[in-house]
Amino acid sequence: MQNFKTPLGRVRGLGSAREGTGHFWQQRLTAIANIVLITFFVILLVSLHDASFVELRLAFANPLVGIAMALVTVSATIHMRLGMQVIIEDYVHGAAKLPLLILNTFFAVVVAGASLFAIVKMSFGA
Repeated sequence: MQNFKTPLGRVRGLGSAREGTGHFWQQRLTAIANIVLITFFVILLVSLHDASFVELRLAFANPLVGIAMALVTVSATIHMRLGMQVIIEDYVHGAAKLPLLILNTFFAVVVAGASLFAIVKMSFGA
C-alpha cells in the first residue's frame, strides 16, 4: 500500500520514539500542578515550622492535607523522572544510557514509595 503523506507529515508530533509530544505535555502539566501543590506545601511548612510533633500529626490527620501531600509527591516524582530522562537521553551515549534510564525510573519509584509510606503513616497515626 502506498503512503501519500510527506516525510514531515508522517513524523509530525511523534518524535523518534513516537512519544515525544506525550512526554512534552506530561512535563508541562506536572510543572503546572507543581506550582499549585508546592505552593500549598510551602504554606503548610511555614505554618507548622514551630509546631510540635503532635501538632504535625494532627495536621496530617486532616484528609485534605494528606491527599495534597500525596499529590505533591506523585506530581514531583513524575516531573523529576521526566526531567532526568531528558538529561540522560541528551547527554549520555553508549552502553550507559539504558541502565541509567532504568535506574532513573527505579529511583523515582523508590522516592515516591518511601514518601507515600511516610505520608500514610503520619496521616493514620500508624
